[in-house]
Amino acid sequence: FVVACAAADPVTLLRTPEQGLQPQAAVDAEGVVHLLYLKGDPKACDVFYVRRPPGGAEFSARLRVNSQPGAAIAIGTIRGAQIALGKSGRVHIAWNGAKGDAMLYARLNDDGTAFEPQQNVMTWTKHLDGGGSVAADPQGNVFVVWHAHTNDSKPNEEGRAVVVARSRDEGKTFAREAPAHSEPTGACGCCGMRAFADSSGAVYAVYRAATKQVNRDMNLLVSRDGGKHFQLATLGK
Repeated sequence: FVVACAAADPVTLLRTPEQGLQPQAAVDAEGVVHLLYLKGDPKACDVFYVRRPPGGAEFSARLRVNSQPGAAIAIGTIRGAQIALGKSGRVHIAWNGAKGDAMLYARLNDDGTAFEPQQNVMTWTKHLDGGGSVAADPQGNVFVVWHAHTNDSKPNEEGRAVVVARSRDEGKTFAREAPAHSEPTGACGCCGMRAFADSSGAVYAVYRAATKQVNRDMNLLVSRDGGKHFQLATLGK
């Protein structure tokens, strides 16, 4: 994977510890590199987390993120775990469950020594396929975002919708997931997505649509009120 902390910094190529799969990295305000990766059977693997201080030569000892062994999946390149840094630099991680019926989340505990037990934030949507995402802001809000079918949607890609589960207490608890927008666009079932949040309270989610099952535009959902309401912008095909 590649790390560059600022525009003027040289690009540094690093090997993922243990030859881990699908690494994802985030760099905090202090220059600490937070890294996650998958390891094990691609059909039922584990998520591991390490960190490296600025200028450090070695990563920390690994921490397993998932509390249930084999709870992640590395098949394809879009279903692996994703990472976000939130209030006070807390690490938040979300990933597709190995069986395709759970959107899982875990956060680093208060003293940074272990991950709290994983939560399934997918309570009523179904047919999880492409990868979900996670975003967090400095105010303690956490957003886990994925696309799935709702109870009354068409059983195809046109019927898929982007949904979001919101936490207002740094990931301790999550509200029931809700559609992120009212305009039907569908979603490419096997495509990944990315979510981001900033300090102003804005939340962004990028995904590939499947309108009428053939229009595969890249869409951007934008919320300016902390994830309560989203507006849709088409980025292009």
